[in-house]
Amino acid sequence: MSIDHAQLPGRVPALMDIFASPTIRAYSRAMGIIAIGVGIGCILFFLLLPTLIVLPMSLSETDYIEFPPQGLTLKWYSAYFNDPDWMTATWFSLKIALATTATATVVGTMAALAIVRGSLPFRSTLQALALGPMIVPHIILGVALYLSFAPLQLTGSFYGFLVAHTVLAVPYVIITVTASLQRFDPTLELAALNCGANRLQAFFLVVLPNIVPGVAAAAVFAFLASFDEATVAFFISDIGGKSIGRKMFEDIDFNLTPVIAAVSTVLVATSLLLMGTLHLMNRKSRS
Repeated sequence: MSIDHAQLPGRVPALMDIFASPTIRAYSRAMGIIAIGVGIGCILFFLLLPTLIVLPMSLSETDYIEFPPQGLTLKWYSAYFNDPDWMTATWFSLKIALATTATATVVGTMAALAIVRGSLPFRSTLQALALGPMIVPHIILGVALYLSFAPLQLTGSFYGFLVAHTVLAVPYVIITVTASLQRFDPTLELAALNCGANRLQAFFLVVLPNIVPGVAAAAVFAFLASFDEATVAFFISDIGGKSIGRKMFEDIDFNLTPVIAAVSTVLVATSLLLMGTLHLMNRKSRS
């Protein structure tokens, strides 16, 4: 079959007109969006898959971790809630997480105010130092804290964990509250000062009510950063005070059963519950 080269110059513009038509362009755009969505969905599914398979593994009837599970049972959740060692570690971690939430939220909010509203010298350097615990590997922090706490007999103590977890949680509070303060209109605070309020009154009556969603989010992040932390806890725990993360490490080494999966599911459910509550609070505040 021969090609008439004389007709090609006329066909090229026609083909270009076809591909440039609104229908073809809309179809191509839709297919591109679908392809990107499918790719992002596959990546998210790959990242969530290890978390998703923990739930069925915690329901297995076998005495070892297996996927897919052989049968379904809740006995491993019963074993977790009825085991005094697990409950002691859980309540210890919960008390530390609640105390860390309070201290880290207060310290982080004050630091964020100083960074955003203050005129501190070397403010950028101070901000970078405040965020350092988020950047430095936790295993290095764990070794450093152990070497510092051991001579002071703070390893395994409530106050040792409180100090360590506060250091780890404060950067999350600073980032979240700083973002809220930067969105807040400073003229409202100046108006309160012009009306006779002092700095403390202006903060509690004007600034704080407007940044409550950010402070609440910071508190949730601080709680999760403490309750789910395992690396630093591995170094500063001892027989007297053991967090749930340290207890999980020990059982993985010496007593690997589906109880580990049950505990992991409880931790995931706690995180989802807190994040869902925070999302509902933010929607309510916007409305």
